[in-house]
Amino acid sequence: MYPSEVGGNIRRFMLGTTTIGVVCKDGVLLATDRRVTSGYFIANKRGRKICKIDDHIAATIAGVVADAQMLIDRISAQARLYKYANGRPISVRAAATLASNILFSSRYYPLILQAIVAGVDDEGPRMFNLDLFGTMTEERYIATGSGSPMALGVLEGSYHEGLTVAEALPIVVKAVTASMKWDPASGEGFDVAIITERGIEEKPGERVAAELGTLRP
Repeated sequence: MYPSEVGGNIRRFMLGTTTIGVVCKDGVLLATDRRVTSGYFIANKRGRKICKIDDHIAATIAGVVADAQMLIDRISAQARLYKYANGRPISVRAAATLASNILFSSRYYPLILQAIVAGVDDEGPRMFNLDLFGTMTEERYIATGSGSPMALGVLEGSYHEGLTVAEALPIVVKAVTASMKWDPASGEGFDVAIITERGIEEKPGERVAAELGTLRP
C-alpha cells in the first residue's frame, strides 16, 4: 500500500505541460510545449521536454524537472552501456522497461513525473507511456500533462491507423496548439521530434508551422 500522504503531495507538482506522442506507419512523432511552471508561476519559457536517449529513441517528460532529468540520465547511460556490451542498440521496449523498473523501485518515494518513451527499432515504431509508479502501457497515440484533455480531443477525432509521419504532423501540431490555447500551464511555442529508421530529427514549432503553411505555434 502506498503512503496515504503521497497523493496530496503529488498533486501540488502535477501542474503544467503538454506532451504528445503518435505512432505512424514510418516513424513516431513527439511534440511538447515549452512552458515550465512552478505552481502558478512561469519559471521558464524555453523548457526542452523532448530528451534523446539513443540515436533511435527519445522521451518526453512532464512533472518535476529534476526527477525527470535524473531518470533520463540513467536510461541514456544504460543505453550506451548496452550498446557497448552487446554491439547493438537497446530496443525501445527495453529502454521503457528500464524506466519502468526505476520508477517502480522508487514507488514509496516516487519520482514525480510522467514520460513517453518512443523510437524505431527492429520491430518498427514503438511508443510506451509511463507513470510515476512505473506502470507501462504501449500506445498508438497519447498526451500527458495538464493540456492533455485538449490535445486528446484533437487526436481522438483525427488519428487512424496507417498514417505516415507527413500525414500525422499537421494533426500533432493542431493538438499541441489547441492545448496551448486553452491550458494556462502550457505555452511559449512547441518543439517536435520526428523519429524514423534514419534517426531523430528535432524541429522548433515555428519551423514546422512555416513548412506546413497553415498553422501558427
